[in-house]
Amino acid sequence: MTQETTTRQSASHHSASQQPASRQPASRDAPANPPADVAGPAHELVLDRVLDAPRAALWRCWTEPELLKQWFCPKPWFVSDVRMDLRVGGEFFALMNGPDGEQFGEPGVFLEVVDGERLVFTDALRPGWVPSGRAFMVAEVGFEDAGPGKTRYVARARHWSAEAKKEHEEMGFHEGWNQAADQLVELARSL
Repeated sequence: MTQETTTRQSASHHSASQQPASRQPASRDAPANPPADVAGPAHELVLDRVLDAPRAALWRCWTEPELLKQWFCPKPWFVSDVRMDLRVGGEFFALMNGPDGEQFGEPGVFLEVVDGERLVFTDALRPGWVPSGRAFMVAEVGFEDAGPGKTRYVARARHWSAEAKKEHEEMGFHEGWNQAADQLVELARSL
């Protein structure tokens, strides 16, 4: 399996949409450029890879709960519960379990869904647009064709502070998200 891999921090911005196959911005009133204190490399972690799997299969692995359970966190961690309502404002929840009994999972919502292209979700809000106790990040995953059977996969984690970004790095963002992407490819190629 050939993969071009780069992990980088970036200030570039992508967006996504509500119903699958429709394009509607999450907020028409949102500023075109976010304030400098919440945007850019100081608060963003990015995984940007060309994966050796077709986009449609990768999309299925991200949007079908039983498939998401199989790859979403780096082994030996595993996902035991997924709730996914694939629409703007719909719930996104994945309960991750560690080898020593640890559990991590915060319910959040989708901010944008573009069928086959992009998902944006956050733990800053709960279903019903209820603010959460502690917002950690907004996550965005994008999929672009990159040649026959290949997909450019960009996963971004945008944090509310440089401290939250550092916490995520120390939790193993680069290693963990790369390992999960490898697991994603393996599963997508088996479909």
